[in-house]
Amino acid sequence: MTALDPDITRQLAEDLPAEVFATVLRTFETDLARLAAQMREAAGSGDLEGYRRGAHGLAGAAGAIGARRLESLARQAMQPAGGPDPAILLPQLGDAAGAALAELAALVASL
Repeated sequence: MTALDPDITRQLAEDLPAEVFATVLRTFETDLARLAAQMREAAGSGDLEGYRRGAHGLAGAAGAIGARRLESLARQAMQPAGGPDPAILLPQLGDAAGAALAELAALVASL
């Protein structure tokens, strides 16, 4: 199973000029780093609302690029009280993000 939905990334690659597609992928990488840091900081300070806000942004960004596993994990973090413990979920998010970024890097390199 790949970290990115090939149908979505293929559609983006077909619909966008190569330089725009590369920009979208780089923007996702930047947003991913920012949102993941926001979630970690919020979880560390007990700010559940901030944690959920970061997860909401991450779910949207991941969904738009086709990172389905990452999107699914972020949606779990958006759940009201009773959702997965951030100490368990954040490492899973990190793994899914790493896999998505590796595939994105390969895509950008192939342009």
